[in-house]
Amino acid sequence: MTRGLNWKAIIFWVALYSIAMGFLESAVVVYLRNIYYPYGFDFPLSPLDSSDTLVELIREAATMVMLATVSIIAGKNFTQRLAFFLLSFAIWDLTYYLFLYLLIGWPQSALTWDILFLIPVVWTGPVLAPVIVSFSMIFIGLMVLISEGIGEKLNFSILTWALLITGAVFIFFSFIWDYMTFIRNVPLTGIVLGTAKKTMFTIHPDYIPQWFNWPVFVAGELFVIGSTLNMAYKGRKRTKKAPAINN
Repeated sequence: MTRGLNWKAIIFWVALYSIAMGFLESAVVVYLRNIYYPYGFDFPLSPLDSSDTLVELIREAATMVMLATVSIIAGKNFTQRLAFFLLSFAIWDLTYYLFLYLLIGWPQSALTWDILFLIPVVWTGPVLAPVIVSFSMIFIGLMVLISEGIGEKLNFSILTWALLITGAVFIFFSFIWDYMTFIRNVPLTGIVLGTAKKTMFTIHPDYIPQWFNWPVFVAGELFVIGSTLNMAYKGRKRTKKAPAINN
């Protein structure tokens, strides 16, 4: 699919695809707001009905499949495909917020809370947090793709992967921390009956964000930065025949 395109052109088309996805995502949210939240996205939010919740979960999963698919097509090997996924995901997320702001003036500030994902549990946090993550993903993705595009292959050592995965886990827990704290008081009978499980995938009608775990988030970002520095400055090795992105 990418034969005949150089690595710069492939990055451009993947970025354009991600921008278009960002607009599509923002359009869906505009429609959801008109239906469920005509007075704005203020907490506590009105819960979606069960059928719409299922559709939303499938839509989120489908979005991940779309981002993964274009990354698999664009990349030649696992490293390139991972880099394209990071790049595509980040551009999609940033343009999603940009288009929402242009269309409906939301979010009002970088500290406005948002429902980020429902898979595997509810993610919440101020908009600033996913924006920071997105810029980190763009930096890592471009660093890998540019290096391979010019004939250098970055060395993903065990330490690099360990730092990267640890950072991702910390960041994930920072996003689910507040909501999991809110629902931890669900009675044991509710867990047995399955109501607690349902609450983990849908926004409880009484939920109002209280505190984002910035210390855990910052720790996660530091791990990610550490993995990037290790990869870029300690683990880089020049190869004469690195697999070109457009091969």
